[in-house]
Amino acid sequence: MKMMHWLTPPQQTRQRGFAAVAAVFLVVILAALGAFMVTFSNTQQINAAQDVQGTRAYWAARSGLEWGIGSVVASPMVPPACPTSPTQLTTVFDGGFTVTVTCVRTIFFEAAAIRFLFRIEALARTAGSPGSVGYVERSLSVVLEL
Repeated sequence: MKMMHWLTPPQQTRQRGFAAVAAVFLVVILAALGAFMVTFSNTQQINAAQDVQGTRAYWAARSGLEWGIGSVVASPMVPPACPTSPTQLTTVFDGGFTVTVTCVRTIFFEAAAIRFLFRIEALARTAGSPGSVGYVERSLSVVLEL
């Protein structure tokens, strides 16, 4: 009859090291999950910032468009003319937006009356190139008949 030591039964000697493998596996899984959450959080913050910048660009373009409309309507010239001498005006708004307002006047005849169409377009954009993270651009246009 073989004597067995009471501290190490045969069932426990085969399972040595299993806890270490499970711990390493859990650490790797938790690290991967943490890395995913950091990446996801950064993406959400970038998207939120671009959404705010997009709204600012929209309102900058809208203000440029309304400036163009107001300039045509308030024009003292008869017949009315575009508000700028080269048909384009570029200005920089607070917040780093460059707004370009373009105006094109078209004359047409309608039942013995001379009519004027003004196509006014405002383009607001940030510095940079399309495709870069901080680049935002919005364009608005209107056709005004006088």
